Amino acid sequence: MSKSFERYQKRKLISSYFSVVLSIGLVLFLLGILGLLVLNTKKMGDHFKEQISISVFLKDSAKPVEVDQLQKSLALAEYTRSATYVSKEEAAEQHSEEIGENFIEFLGYNPLKNSIDVKLKADFVSTEQIEDIASNLASKGYVDEVSYDQPLITLLNENVKRISFWILVASAIFTFIAVLLINSSIRLSIYSKRFIIKTMQMVGATKKFIRRPFIYTNIKLGMLGAFLALLALGGTLYYVNDQFPELNLMDDPLVLGLLFVGVFLLGVLISVLSTFFATQRFLNLRTDDLYY
Repeated sequence: MSKSFERYQKRKLISSYFSVVLSIGLVLFLLGILGLLVLNTKKMGDHFKEQISISVFLKDSAKPVEVDQLQKSLALAEYTRSATYVSKEEAAEQHSEEIGENFIEFLGYNPLKNSIDVKLKADFVSTEQIEDIASNLASKGYVDEVSYDQPLITLLNENVKRISFWILVASAIFTFIAVLLINSSIRLSIYSKRFIIKTMQMVGATKKFIRRPFIYTNIKLGMLGAFLALLALGGTLYYVNDQFPELNLMDDPLVLGLLFVGVFLLGVLISVLSTFFATQRFLNLRTDDLYY
């Protein structure tokens, strides 16, 4: 009979520990995913910004040496990510593919112009900076026109700022919820041992002596939950990076390392604090209150 009761108690204890580890792991995993979003918000915004290009259309009278010098100066400019020369013939071919017919045969001539497509670095993709760049390029005598999508640039910058703000707000809210969930799981596991806590206290054990084994146990559970969360987070990161290599999620190992360490330490810290306050609560309760 006693052995059967011991096995029951052991299964109950393992089940309690498993639920704590699982809840900590899931919460920390979701928190880590949110951390990745926060860290990569700028990177994702920069990726979309760097798809913006300025088209510098050249006059037919432009000399080859002038065009060559312009392309080289643009390639070396601090705001340039790439500068590609597109001849009028190449532009006509691309346009014909897009519309599905040869418009030159219909018109009898090629109305397009030679151009240089300039893709900018993300830090220079703002309405004011692009206007300055475009004005400087348009002032050259052999440049016919400088074209770019101003409404798209404005909309992109506004959306990046808006998304960044709401991700930060969501991060703060979710961190608070994560702390509450982990705290609740640990409090429930300690609640089942409230009579043991009170019994130890009644036979003269100090609060520090009673708290110590609970804190050590839950530190181990927090570490195990954090380890499981990091395994899941690493797998998710690897999968997303494999599917979307252009995001370059693995390019900054130091930041990723700090995120992983932060998630691990957060799991341990919340476990310690939750255990401390939960045991303190039951230590301060009167014996009669343990039944409610």
